[in-house]
Amino acid sequence: MESLNIIIAYLLDLALGDPRGFPHPVKIMGKLINFLERVLRRGKNWWILRIKGAILALSVVGASASCAYLILELMRKINPIAEYLARIFLAYTSLSTKDLILHARLVLKEIKAKNVVEARKRLSYMVSRDTRYLSENEIIKAATESIAENTNDGIIAPLFYLILGGPVLAVSYKAINTLDSMVGYKNEKYSDFGWFSARLDDVANYIPARISGFLISISSFILCKGFKDSFKTMLRDGKKHLSPNSGISEAAMAGALGIRLGGGAVYQGRFVRRQYIGKDIKKVDTFLI
Repeated sequence: MESLNIIIAYLLDLALGDPRGFPHPVKIMGKLINFLERVLRRGKNWWILRIKGAILALSVVGASASCAYLILELMRKINPIAEYLARIFLAYTSLSTKDLILHARLVLKEIKAKNVVEARKRLSYMVSRDTRYLSENEIIKAATESIAENTNDGIIAPLFYLILGGPVLAVSYKAINTLDSMVGYKNEKYSDFGWFSARLDDVANYIPARISGFLISISSFILCKGFKDSFKTMLRDGKKHLSPNSGISEAAMAGALGIRLGGGAVYQGRFVRRQYIGKDIKKVDTFLI
């Protein structure tokens, strides 16, 4: 029965995505994180900030999991059909396949129209780096990196946890992933306060990220892009990324497309040096346009 719920939830995500104005659980998680951050992120002592950061992460994950569990229990007591629908709903909200596709297509649409300024704006909704001065090729590469990373974060990892532990575990994962996206930065502001959230996300994504990389390689074979280059690049360059997980899917994607990803980028006004992933075998626009 749970497998059928997951299939229905995935189809709903493909059909509906995240409608504008919809009270998505991730938005509620974000508001909770913002509130707790204002309360907890005070002082300058690094170890106290780390303890407070751990309290933040455990509180948000615990609250998210508890709410998901209580919703299912409440629906179960009301009616078995209500519980069934609640399980599908929570599973559906843990996925973000359609939104990823839509954001990528909007960037590509502007690139095709040679509207680089609007393409940078569209890209800023997908990535955390500064997009204001990116060239056309850099925009396409950044969008490709985001697609590769979010294939794991928005599709494979949620499905992994849905299969492993149902909606409650999937909601817990989304809380971890949301924490990382909001406070898990290696900068002066969050290096200590967000440390626990970032490490928690690394642990939660370790297995799913490697599944994602392998599935990208399999997909490249199915699409006649070649399995060998994708898989070889994943093994060779997957560890070059600053994240122990994001580099796996990015390297698999780079190898499948025959392009080079990575390199330095500006995040919140700070230039971050990054190693290159993959090799420039093809022009960066040949596989998109």
